[in-house]
Amino acid sequence: MVVGDPKIARLLEHPAIWRGRNAAQRAGLPSGFAALDEHLPDKGWPRSGLIEILVARFGSGELTLLMPALAALTRAAAARWCVWVTPPLVPFAPALASCGVALDRIAVVGGSTCSARQDARFRGAPGLWAFEQALGSGACDAVLGWVRQPKPRDIRRLQLAAERGRTLGVLFRPRRAARESSAAMLRLSVEPHDTGVRIALLKGRTARRDTLDLRWPGR
Repeated sequence: MVVGDPKIARLLEHPAIWRGRNAAQRAGLPSGFAALDEHLPDKGWPRSGLIEILVARFGSGELTLLMPALAALTRAAAARWCVWVTPPLVPFAPALASCGVALDRIAVVGGSTCSARQDARFRGAPGLWAFEQALGSGACDAVLGWVRQPKPRDIRRLQLAAERGRTLGVLFRPRRAARESSAAMLRLSVEPHDTGVRIALLKGRTARRDTLDLRWPGR
């Protein structure tokens, strides 16, 4: 083993690996917002597994919430891919770069790409097949997906794929989905307000289930 090898370090972070007294701890990925980290399990976003972010409408600040983490992942020494599956709008590259995101680690999968080949289990749900494949590939640090009306069994498959690929999966859904059950390990809703966003923690292992008003820097 080469001490300090980033690939070895990534492997040892996996929660399934037992290391005796030095057992790997689940260290969260810092969100870039200290107040939010205090409310999240592991003091940050999970490094693998599926989370859900529920919004009344897309563009409510949900991507701003993820930018510091995406910048850290794409600029890491052993960075894998960050894949966006069927985003509602084409990502604006200059804005991503201004947030510190390494553009050469970003891949976007559009609707036509998803519909060209689909698993029969995901018929009628464009993007889910591509989302599952990216999550389980082992080639991605993060996969962001915007899909319409996934079924509970679909979300379970996505969660398992994220665990298998050691990938952070982020599923964006309408806020009305809060009434539905979900296998995602973390769920939160995001609502914009004058200086930032209001975040409600809906589900999470040891997460504090309350509401947080998060102010954007400079507001």
